[in-house]
Amino acid sequence: MSATTPLPSTYRAVVCHEYGQPLKLDTLPTPEAEPGSAVVQVLAALVDPSEQHRLIQSKRNPHFSQETPFIPGNGAVGRVAALGKDATSMKVGQLVLLEPFLRGRDDPNAQALRAVYEGPSPSAKRLTHQEGLWRDGFWAEYVRAPLESCWPLDEAALLGPVDQGGLGYKISDLPYMMKHAIAYGGFRSIDLKPGETVIVTPATGNHGGAAVQIASAMGARVIAVGRNADTLKKLSENNARVHGVTLTGNVAEDVKILSQFGTIDAFMDFTPATMPSPLHLKSCVAAVKQYGKGVLMGFPYGEFSLPYGMMVGKNITIRAQFMYEASDMRSFVKLAERGLLKLGNGSGVEVIDGYTLEQYDEAVSKAAEQQSWGRQVIFEPFK
Repeated sequence: MSATTPLPSTYRAVVCHEYGQPLKLDTLPTPEAEPGSAVVQVLAALVDPSEQHRLIQSKRNPHFSQETPFIPGNGAVGRVAALGKDATSMKVGQLVLLEPFLRGRDDPNAQALRAVYEGPSPSAKRLTHQEGLWRDGFWAEYVRAPLESCWPLDEAALLGPVDQGGLGYKISDLPYMMKHAIAYGGFRSIDLKPGETVIVTPATGNHGGAAVQIASAMGARVIAVGRNADTLKKLSENNARVHGVTLTGNVAEDVKILSQFGTIDAFMDFTPATMPSPLHLKSCVAAVKQYGKGVLMGFPYGEFSLPYGMMVGKNITIRAQFMYEASDMRSFVKLAERGLLKLGNGSGVEVIDGYTLEQYDEAVSKAAEQQSWGRQVIFEPFK
């Protein structure tokens, strides 16, 4: 049933007017729910550790940015406040997970990330180049989003009291699901199965740590590669079948370290955009089994080489994966709703919530301190 509810004439949002310049808190006209869209009241939004460097301290990255001005924020949870007239099942008041991944409706190959990445092609750039449409992220009181980017959540299951059959989470625990969703899409792309063994490298950053969590929730055994011993220990203590290791950079030695866990079926690489190339890709290729598989999900800014002959001889399949497919999101949400994927403090991730939009400088600075997995800063615009 399509519906609308009265909205304020204006709303507040944190705005990046120019890369390398201070952010500002602006008052803007509230967007309307047009056909194919929903206006969502943002209740909790991710503040990524990279945002201070990416938005304020650096000039525009030519490979991983978009047109300004825009509202940052790449993951949130909120309530539907208004719906376009063509909405068929979503309802006003419904709790939804807001994803930043954009796909062209008339061309799904046109893909971009709102508030982060305008995409690699002219058709993808059209998704974010129009100011006021899909360019803006979620550091705001309200956001307009495509209906297909709003994923309904089972509120009773996720937020209900434990003694009544719920999982007892807070709303501020839920936005971190977006980090899990990205890794889930990567594992689905290589058909990771329960019982298989997968290497995750680097595993101690925010995305790599989330990948370890989701692989464990999917029933895999995980070899978590990293240099932060405390974070590796925390990942192992809070997730089933996780083994933390530190590699040397010497392929022969690394294969010995990895092979102590038996047959290795797959690997995932999450090299961040701050690094030129992967550190351990050759070791992963050497360690996986015959007909092994791997997925590249990071965004390093340089190039790298791979052992061509070894890959052919071992029949290894390696693919790159940008985000996930829509069908992945449907099954992913169920993992969280059924309690297979743990969230919040009980998962080992300390949620640092309570930041209002007025506290954007403090929130962004606090987030910049959380470069390792285990802590997540959250905006709560209506706190």
